[in-house]
Amino acid sequence: MGIEYSSVVDAPRDDVFAWHARPGAIHRLLPPWQPMSVVSEATSLADGCAVLGLPGGLRWSAQHNPADYAPPARFVDELGRDGLRSLPTGLIGHWRHEHRFDAMGDEHTRVIDRVDTPVPGALLRQTFRYRHRQLSDDLAAHQWAREHGDRPESVAVTGASGLVGSALTAFLSTGGYRVIRLVRHEPRDDTERCWDPDAPGADLLDGIGAVVHLAGASIAGRFTDAHKELVRGSRIEPTRRLAECAAQATDGPAVFVSASAIGLYGYDRADEELDESAEPGDGFLADVVADWEAATAPAATAGLRVVNVRTGIVQTPRGGTLQLMRPLFAAGLGGPLGDGRQWLSWIDIDDLIDVYHRALVDAGLSGPVNAVAPQSVRNADYTRSLAGVLRRPAVLPVPAAGPALLLGTQGARELAMASQRVVPGRLIEAGHRFRRPDLEQCLSHQLGKADR
Repeated sequence: MGIEYSSVVDAPRDDVFAWHARPGAIHRLLPPWQPMSVVSEATSLADGCAVLGLPGGLRWSAQHNPADYAPPARFVDELGRDGLRSLPTGLIGHWRHEHRFDAMGDEHTRVIDRVDTPVPGALLRQTFRYRHRQLSDDLAAHQWAREHGDRPESVAVTGASGLVGSALTAFLSTGGYRVIRLVRHEPRDDTERCWDPDAPGADLLDGIGAVVHLAGASIAGRFTDAHKELVRGSRIEPTRRLAECAAQATDGPAVFVSASAIGLYGYDRADEELDESAEPGDGFLADVVADWEAATAPAATAGLRVVNVRTGIVQTPRGGTLQLMRPLFAAGLGGPLGDGRQWLSWIDIDDLIDVYHRALVDAGLSGPVNAVAPQSVRNADYTRSLAGVLRRPAVLPVPAAGPALLLGTQGARELAMASQRVVPGRLIEAGHRFRRPDLEQCLSHQLGKADR
């Protein structure tokens, strides 16, 4: 029983081991389709303990064994105990996970995961396929940045606990960046600084190399006056104040990367292909995004390189539309919205992380950048792809009036039924490599259905 899974990554063994030893590695390796979360990371691969949260408040405790710690060749974790909530996991009997790294010359490493457990290997194979793809792709992205980019030593991030922020901070940390989370509570350690969006401290960004600004209230919901004010108020003025703070900082950031959205192009541009030169469209979200991007002007005026990342529909079962649609489609209850002809401009969450990373290190990138996959799809095609990956039918169309019941007329028009055929022109021009440019490839990876 158990499993042994191996692959070769294009990186020196010391780099591969160091990646695993840094904060964030367990976040990057945890499959998003599994109902697990990181409660705490191990402080050391030698003798630390990582704790994962399971449904029902249960805990999985991974205790590292100092007797088997042999850097950079090996470390081992075993199923441990973390109070009463970890007792039920002991019913599987035992779990010993050996992580081995064999050097294959100076530039390649064979990564071997050997798990001794009563759990059948067939149930674990997709997990390790996912882990090895993540490791290989992350190492390749960091290697590209070292060879072609100008890496800041430190990066301050707002919205670090959100869907994108948590993935980005884990990615940056494992790559050796010093990540400073800008938080609204009392800082717990030197990896956090307290940020008041209404009145940021004058020294907030002193000594920081770059800023990634992700904070903002969710746009999902009925477009009531209160909701629209929350969406707008959480973006425009906080962004302007943070940009001013960056401009005035002592030994402050040279790069200011701010979240934006393809909502700028309006809710329906028919079949028009929209690159970064396209004019803004109509609607509440288009107006908000235009003002949101304009709010970064103080940083640009002060000479900082400013990048506005216009994000499409992010694909991950940890949040967003895929999290909402997955259970319906898995039950065979999915189908297209309305006539299914709306254009959907999507992006795999790890590709989005790579866009933010490139925005940080690529000195040639500034201004608006469309963070979408190279090929938009129509809603009906997305429906077929998701159903196909889950091996379920998708024959129950959702009437166009359906989303209006939940989101109201304006919310349905600008969110659920929006149609935008967006092209990542700046990224294509820069020769950017997408990890998963194909929708089915993306969904298979994110949902644990990949063939290899």
